[in-house]
Amino acid sequence: MTTSAASGADHQRLSGAPTAIILQPTSLCPLNCTYCYLPQRHLSQRMTPTIAAAIAANIPDDWSAQAPVEIVWHGGEPLAIGRERLIELLAPFEQLRTHGRVRHVVQTSATLIDDAWCAVLTDYDFAVGVSLDGPEHANRHRVDRRGRPVFDRTLAGIETLRRHGLDVTILAVVSADNAAASETLDFLAGTGCTRIGFNIEAAEAANRDAHTPPLDQARRFWRDALEWGETHPQVEIRELERLLRFLALDKQHRDADTRHDPLPTIGFNGDVVLLSPELLGVHEPRYSDFVAGNVTTEPLPQILRRAAEAGYVREFLDGVARCKASCEFFAWCQGAHAGNRYFEHGTFTATETNHCQTTYQAPVLALHDHTIGKDISA
Repeated sequence: MTTSAASGADHQRLSGAPTAIILQPTSLCPLNCTYCYLPQRHLSQRMTPTIAAAIAANIPDDWSAQAPVEIVWHGGEPLAIGRERLIELLAPFEQLRTHGRVRHVVQTSATLIDDAWCAVLTDYDFAVGVSLDGPEHANRHRVDRRGRPVFDRTLAGIETLRRHGLDVTILAVVSADNAAASETLDFLAGTGCTRIGFNIEAAEAANRDAHTPPLDQARRFWRDALEWGETHPQVEIRELERLLRFLALDKQHRDADTRHDPLPTIGFNGDVVLLSPELLGVHEPRYSDFVAGNVTTEPLPQILRRAAEAGYVREFLDGVARCKASCEFFAWCQGAHAGNRYFEHGTFTATETNHCQTTYQAPVLALHDHTIGKDISA
């Protein structure tokens, strides 16, 4: 399908209202994890309150008609910006928050968490995600800039968050050398969290030499996670819950095309990239560094209204159409994520990626194995 042929359907495949806006308060991260995709994590570049105000002032009422828009403070390490500056960035959103139109989320290593940070997170009703890959040996990729493990500091941060009554979602990276589901889940559940998400390591941006598990290994991981989940129903495993909710739909809704969330990611300087946070800060002249606009010169809703004019967005939508025409998993994955196509194949029109296999295909195959009692390790 050519780009021109796809142009008429562009906006039918792309939602005009994001469910989340990802903000980069600072590019800096005190950690130097071996699998990190951020190309500028060594630089202390900070968002100004003026940029935060430009974003908050232009969030339409209808974006939160169904649920509050998530304002996801990502990074770098978002807490590296400091409490005082983050409070300044939160101020423009406060009326929206108190009226239930936005909800703050932070993704952190928890190494900077203390009582004062917990007070801020509580005051602004943050949902908290913490990055932790499992027991100590599984966290060897997570080190600070001196190469020292941060495992103990992350656990201390989680304990402090829990002591202040803050619920924690843990996000774990699964690499080829760290794919023991039951051991990982036992440990993470032992921290007191009730929701766990898994990101299968993939080649993205600065992480070009990813240790991605092959399909069979990922399939075993998800099968073991399914078995673990059956005996621990109090813990939600994000990816498996999504799959089970999808399968619970009637056939008409399972087969219906969904509209892709534009997922605007806004950098410290106000630049907006679409579809994939991993594209932020990546230098690529072919696609104007993936920058679709800047909130200091144009309101975010206006940038999103012309999103399909961006070359890489058009290519992605073409790729989604190709996926639908060729892949038996399409109803479930809906074309998956844009960034993985580019980082693996150098184009957004590619179809199957390693991410498709490990994060979408493997759980379906694992559920099949689990249902019929098949042991693929034999």
